[in-house]
Amino acid sequence: MDTKSERKRLRTRWRTQDTELTLLALPTTVWYILFCFLPMFGVIIAFKDFKIYGGFLSNIIHSEWSGFKNFEFLFKSNDAWVVIRNTLGYNLVFIVLGIVVPVALALMVGQLHSRRAGKVYQTMMFLPYFLSWVVVSAVIWAFLSFDKGIANQFLADLGKDPVNWYMEAKYWPYFLVFMNLWKGLGYGMVVYLATITGIDSTYYEAAVIDGASKWQQTKFITLPLMKMVIVMMFILSVGRIFYTDFGLFFQVPRDSNSLFNVTTTVDVLVYKQLKTATVGMASASAFVQSVLGCATILIANWVVRRVDPDSAMM
Repeated sequence: MDTKSERKRLRTRWRTQDTELTLLALPTTVWYILFCFLPMFGVIIAFKDFKIYGGFLSNIIHSEWSGFKNFEFLFKSNDAWVVIRNTLGYNLVFIVLGIVVPVALALMVGQLHSRRAGKVYQTMMFLPYFLSWVVVSAVIWAFLSFDKGIANQFLADLGKDPVNWYMEAKYWPYFLVFMNLWKGLGYGMVVYLATITGIDSTYYEAAVIDGASKWQQTKFITLPLMKMVIVMMFILSVGRIFYTDFGLFFQVPRDSNSLFNVTTTVDVLVYKQLKTATVGMASASAFVQSVLGCATILIANWVVRRVDPDSAMM
């Protein structure tokens, strides 16, 4: 009995190392409280006819309750189906390609014998991740401009008619998918490559002794040991299935009205609505996105837990 009491006392005693770790975590904790938890109080704006009277709290107190009226424009809009289709459709493609392509490239780069070549390829693929969509849209304009674009000059050299790319909606789903993959490819590849680097080399040495080929090593060693990271990235991606990259869908197409049916997502619609609508409508749409995103993350994690409990996040 005395031994058990002593063990319990040692576990509950505050140690110097606990103090150091607490101080280390304090800045992050304060940051989350100020910028993640306190702003959650602003959700109330989604249920009010928000008016500007003075300070923030005064605005909330004096603004009248509107119930669910701020949510109506999302669901009663004539373009609601188009917006939801674009948001979910693009994100489904982004999730699949955002896992398959980076994993494949990470496997290929991981097989390189030259570390210098591997670092060069990683850097080249990672650089687009740091570019702003404003810069990218300017580069794309240089390619797709009707008058002086490189693409139309190339078509003219081939004896073909120029294409007004910003008026032709049929090309843009492919453009947007490619641009999203091009910009985020390096980040995903580095995550998976770090996982491959952390695999114990003795597994491969034993496989080589047994006569396993490169493909067999990848199939039976690398991919199974990467499974947990792949599943985690999948669950996190599913959690943002109702969000889209505003810069990709607004800046790159240059807000062309002719491309409305293929480039307008929830985030773009909210931005456009803010020009004529109220802050409450924008808050309502963000609230819906957050709730649905949380629900999809929980559902995806539940499905993963049912299939493979060891790969679930919680």
